[in-house]
Amino acid sequence: MEHLSYMLIDPPARWGGSIDDTFGFIRNSGYTGVELNLTPELVSRLDEIERAARGNQLRVVSLLTGVAYEDGLCLSSPDESIREMTVARLVENLETAERFNAILVVGLLQGLRSDEPDPDVANERIVSCLQLVGREAESKSIDIVIEPVNHLQVGFNHSVGEVRKLIRTIGSSAFHPMVDTIHMNIEETSLVKPIQDCGASLRHVHLCESHGGLPGTGRIDFAEVLHALKGINYPHFASVKVYRKAGLREAVERSMAYFRGLRSG
Repeated sequence: MEHLSYMLIDPPARWGGSIDDTFGFIRNSGYTGVELNLTPELVSRLDEIERAARGNQLRVVSLLTGVAYEDGLCLSSPDESIREMTVARLVENLETAERFNAILVVGLLQGLRSDEPDPDVANERIVSCLQLVGREAESKSIDIVIEPVNHLQVGFNHSVGEVRKLIRTIGSSAFHPMVDTIHMNIEETSLVKPIQDCGASLRHVHLCESHGGLPGTGRIDFAEVLHALKGINYPHFASVKVYRKAGLREAVERSMAYFRGLRSG
């Protein structure tokens, strides 16, 4: 695994330093990419993001879209106007992805069972919406990945197999599957087989410990995951995700030390 990025879930105001300083710290720690969450604050500071990324030779690899759910947007909503606004937001996000040559990550925007109790109806709406987004993505040559998110956090398409089926139904070349180890730990019986099943179609990876803390302190066998990725000749970035039990700088440094140890072991 040569391409490691670090996921910054919080908006820039909570990074504990300037955008430039934070990006410099991440780059100096050994990462070559960063994954960002499209919060309103971050979107308002894209010029700063672009300058800091260029200045620190750090790629903006991927962009998370789920924060839009907090604005009431949802792909499975029974309200057609909400679905239309969700499509419009994702199309707007494509412009940001094009600016940074990044991929879009779609997961939470699928919605919850409280939005639509019937999974068949929900998936019909999700497919219809994402087909519209896919046409725009194809015209811009932007890749979109659908994240299989566990059943406690999202209402639909929890397993890698379900996401691959959804992508086949959408029928757009813009869409690809991804894996996230914390969600696989809940939904899958293997950390390896979903990666092997995706093969060359796998477009993105989240490396996250079973409890969301520092890698190596939970139950995920990351050596097994990295071996599986090597087995399919995975060429893209994998984003390290730590969202609890450690501060940003500690998580950046200790995660890199952990993964370097696995690679040299």
